[in-house]
Amino acid sequence: MFLDEVQIEVSSGRGGDGAVHFRREKFVPRGGPDGGDGGKGGDIVLFVDGKRTTLSSFRHSRRFRAEDGRPGSGSNKTGRSGKDVLIPVPPGTVVRDQQTGLLMGDLVEPDQRLTVCKGGRGGRGNARFATSRNQSPRMAEKGEPQETRTLALELRLLADIGIIGVPNAGKSTFLAAVTNAQPKIADYPFTTLQPNLGVARLNDEVEMVLADIPGLIEGAHAGAGLGSSFLRHIQRTKVLIHLLDGTAQDPWADFSQINSELSLFDPHLGEKAQVIALNKIDLPQVRERTEEILANFKGQGIEVHLVSALARQGLRELLFEAHEKLGLVEEVRREEVPVYRLDTAPGEFQINREDDGAWRVSGIAVERAAAMTYWEYDEAVRRFQRILEHLGVERALNEAGIQSGATVRIGEYELEWVV
Repeated sequence: MFLDEVQIEVSSGRGGDGAVHFRREKFVPRGGPDGGDGGKGGDIVLFVDGKRTTLSSFRHSRRFRAEDGRPGSGSNKTGRSGKDVLIPVPPGTVVRDQQTGLLMGDLVEPDQRLTVCKGGRGGRGNARFATSRNQSPRMAEKGEPQETRTLALELRLLADIGIIGVPNAGKSTFLAAVTNAQPKIADYPFTTLQPNLGVARLNDEVEMVLADIPGLIEGAHAGAGLGSSFLRHIQRTKVLIHLLDGTAQDPWADFSQINSELSLFDPHLGEKAQVIALNKIDLPQVRERTEEILANFKGQGIEVHLVSALARQGLRELLFEAHEKLGLVEEVRREEVPVYRLDTAPGEFQINREDDGAWRVSGIAVERAAAMTYWEYDEAVRRFQRILEHLGVERALNEAGIQSGATVRIGEYELEWVV
């Protein structure tokens, strides 16, 4: 089964906790702090595997979790970093954040990599907090929490030329005739239920990758038929071979409708170079009306090739013209990989009242600080209080009218406010 869209859940590893430890040696009654840092959590990394052609490997495995960093220990020993998780994807995979819709990357080159979740940094051990005024700190940091995302993966086939047309126009027959591909072929519409790729070799120096796109009908851009599922595969192609069904009632109307659907789905598709071919000229009923059909196109200044995919007539000339147009195309339009810009600064926060009267403080920096605090150590708690003061949370709560004894929730932690 061809799978070209999938959602996966990914989580990086949590950073290892820093250690609170003091050096113990014979005849050294008060050794200094030597608690080591925690290790970094593992990353989630997508990479391009050129041997893959679909996203079918995600059919039964859609949750990925990287290894956590190990905690630090005495003698300034840093914990081991968690192992990264490498997830292979086929060339042409577009990666988006499912929640925000943000484009995270467009993976097309062999071995190209994209880190989608960064592992949390390791917490600092108490040796890192020693100063001339506090030579025996009884505090450390816990590891930074992991990142969790839901990703939408979308495959767009990489091909030089896309073969388009109405259902039963002979696209699969054409692909089978000019390449070694073996698509399903039958005499009824919608025989092709998935895109097919093939390589056409014109001579020792010229070869092209062709993609047979399932038949398009009116309303394809809005989901009718199979169009909305496969129109995106045409976006990466440089040139289109537009096959017309010679047995259709009005090939010109089919031609106009398909081009309309392309433009409605993506305006750039309507601008792609096309090579037009009237198929099935081996049939007597088609040959009888060839002049009438060509006259409609000639009136619009459009040249039409006469071919028969089944009888393999006129195919070589058609491919050479497609290759000629291919050489005139500078490059395929690709989606830009964005530069990340945070909508809010990490230090910003919001304060809200919850239904039970508790105060909820939300924000990237304040929630991270709470998650990395060792609440069992008084020095660590006092440090967290200084962070609240530095971020402006304490002043904001006082201005909001908080009273002593009120409950304050930050992340998963519940605190009592004391004035």
